[in-house]
Amino acid sequence: MKGYTKPLIVIFLVLLADQLLKTWVKTNMILGQEFKIFGNWFIIHFTENNGMAFGLEFGGEFGKLALSLFRVLAVAGIGYGLHYLIKRKYHRGLILNVALIFAGAMGNIIDSVFYGVIYKYAGLLHGQVVDMLYFPIISGHFPSWFPSWANERFEFFRPVFNLADAAISVGVISILVFQKRYFKEEVRDEVGINNESIED
Repeated sequence: MKGYTKPLIVIFLVLLADQLLKTWVKTNMILGQEFKIFGNWFIIHFTENNGMAFGLEFGGEFGKLALSLFRVLAVAGIGYGLHYLIKRKYHRGLILNVALIFAGAMGNIIDSVFYGVIYKYAGLLHGQVVDMLYFPIISGHFPSWFPSWANERFEFFRPVFNLADAAISVGVISILVFQKRYFKEEVRDEVGINNESIED
């Protein structure tokens, strides 16, 4: 179990927080209801989606089933990758960020696979993902000279998302930002192995 403790704690805490918040929203709010936390900058807005992260859709009943199955396979792959990284003793930061991605993917899989059955509105693998975090920090209209979207309304940040989406995003962005640090030791080791092979 050495090396697994911290990643498992991260996964457990993210899943717990994600599912507690989704359950509270699902059982205490009606679809479309919202209330403000910090003025117009941070709003809890209850919505559900059939698709991917941040409310993106993936067409129809067949698309929904395919997406749910893909999520299950993807999480299995991420889980195996996490196990591999821990066994090979990769950088702790990389391992914890992959644990975040795994936990986020698992959080949304629980919705997709089980929520339809739990809340009695659809079958297995046809549940909807619960979203609620809404940060319309900046809003306004594009100027008249702006190509394609002249005078149209814009809003940042428009998508409504959940804690699972946030965990995935933080994990992916952190890996991209710190990739040189995370993979530096592995690159050095590979160079050392290649040099030994040449000398032999």
